[in-house]
Amino acid sequence: MNIKEKQAVEVVRDLLCDVCLDSTRFEGGSLRYGVLQAHWGSGSAHDGERYEVHLCERCFFQAVANLKQERRIQTMFGENDNDRLTDDFGVVVTDDFFRDGGSFDRYTVNPGSNDKID
Repeated sequence: MNIKEKQAVEVVRDLLCDVCLDSTRFEGGSLRYGVLQAHWGSGSAHDGERYEVHLCERCFFQAVANLKQERRIQTMFGENDNDRLTDDFGVVVTDDFFRDGGSFDRYTVNPGSNDKID
């Protein structure tokens, strides 16, 4: 026997970019945004604090560009070739159109594992 009742369910109708305050909702109703997040642990000056910043595509890639620029500045006079910044800064996977794993990053040893080359 089915016993039914109506319940109010809270759903996310829209998500605004925390920087520019634009909607991240696109045609078809999907939300497209990136998240910058951190959870600081023991020993940190921010111990116990959690951060989550939602960013539209434009603001996300502006933030990435700013981080890349900071990396260039920090490693400008480094002697190690590993300090060089690549175009895939921060990219974990590409061609992941259907959230099926896409192409694996260049550091993956075995695509089915989490093993990485140091």
